[in-house]
Amino acid sequence: MNPLLNILWITVFSATNLFQKNPLIEWKEGSRLTWDDFKRRPDPNSPNAALTGSSIKFNFHYSNNNLQYHIQCLFDKSSSWGRVKTDYILSHEQGHFDITEIYARKLNKALKEYVVKDPDNLSKDLNRIYQTEMKELNEFQNKYDKETNFSINKDQQTEWLVKIRNELKGLEGFAEYR
Repeated sequence: MNPLLNILWITVFSATNLFQKNPLIEWKEGSRLTWDDFKRRPDPNSPNAALTGSSIKFNFHYSNNNLQYHIQCLFDKSSSWGRVKTDYILSHEQGHFDITEIYARKLNKALKEYVVKDPDNLSKDLNRIYQTEMKELNEFQNKYDKETNFSINKDQQTEWLVKIRNELKGLEGFAEYR
């Protein structure tokens, strides 16, 4: 076999393998998590029924007085696990991922409203905006778990899922950040 074709085949095979094993799922409207997405073994020391690992990744580029940025709302299969795999628990975990999307949209809103006054402070300003949104995200996630008692309080769980849907709907104008 031609050595160049062999290298090309290995590169394509490796890239395909890497793509198929990607532990990250981007949030998409209408797309729902399944228990197959939760790849980590349950933590034997945790009393939780499940755990969702989600995050917001953000990067930016500034040149010629033009700020460009990219935001991703991600679910991490490799850090997410389920011990009690019911539809009810899955809906609670989907709620956590949806809350992360709410804050990706809020970050997009804050960045759209940001005006670059001093390019020398740009990185510091954007980091402050990001950190503020991440702090609020963490507080919101904790409030969700506290008020629903980690989904045990079914009435509160139902109310929270409605609240999350309404928050997403209210921020639809900031969903286009991809």
